[in-house]
Amino acid sequence: MILERMPLIALENEVGAKAKLNSVKGKLDLGFEVDQTTGATRFKIYAQQPPLRIVRAFETAGGGALVHLHNLSGGVLGGDHLELKIAVEPGAQAQLTSTSATRLYRSRNAELTATQLTEAKVGEGGLLEFLAEPLIPFAASRYRQQTKIELAPGAGLFWWEIVAPGREAKGELFEYELFQSHLDITTGGKPLVLERMRLEPQLRPLNSPARLGPYRYFASFYICRVGLTASRWRELENELSEIAQSLTRPGESLWGVSMLPADGLLVRALCLRGREIPPGLLAFWKAAKLALYGQAAILPRKIY
Repeated sequence: MILERMPLIALENEVGAKAKLNSVKGKLDLGFEVDQTTGATRFKIYAQQPPLRIVRAFETAGGGALVHLHNLSGGVLGGDHLELKIAVEPGAQAQLTSTSATRLYRSRNAELTATQLTEAKVGEGGLLEFLAEPLIPFAASRYRQQTKIELAPGAGLFWWEIVAPGREAKGELFEYELFQSHLDITTGGKPLVLERMRLEPQLRPLNSPARLGPYRYFASFYICRVGLTASRWRELENELSEIAQSLTRPGESLWGVSMLPADGLLVRALCLRGREIPPGLLAFWKAAKLALYGQAAILPRKIY
């Protein structure tokens, strides 16, 4: 038996080595600063390494800069290592979105876990809006992401994330192997958010009442602006809680809002169908941006 297995082991090692060689290391290093002449936000690319790519920036209604994040691979493959750095200088307004849902493709083995590292810094009085399309973990995919966001005094943040159960149209529900997410949001060296998530549906089924229960999609939306009083956040929490109550239909969708320790709110959603999440997030974003900035929230146009 040992003699029969050795060629198979050698073949698996060879396939794994080739897969590692085919894995990519993508990188984007982006900067946003205020043009002192026009007052509009200017966009800079400090580093750009495929498959990640930015084509151009568009001016938003408020004088900010909108950029679309492209992945030329069409998705994230096993073993890929992607890095995104965002620097929003004082007073600048940056809005980022993905051109489509991010597909997390299957990994051939545990050594080919895909990773996404994101670092964002928002300067004094700056605003970062990160409005991504859903993450779709395919069957047998393995994915880890780590996000660190640092907010200066007066800085603002709108950051949402949507996670699908898989390719639902193909009947593929929670067949991925690993989805791990670490998120840190800090200001002045103090944490506002320390979130740790590790989902392994094959080991711990997500339809457990202690996890997602009957729901398939989940989303998080962080709303921050450093320096506002706790009473102001309570007012906004009450306002957004009314929206959450109007959107909640037990067995179909659950929405909730809670205050962070300081300087922000968290909106959570559990939904049976993915189409219910985007309009819900838009409703919260519109209300929060109007309350915090006196500005209308306009969804970024998509380019392909």
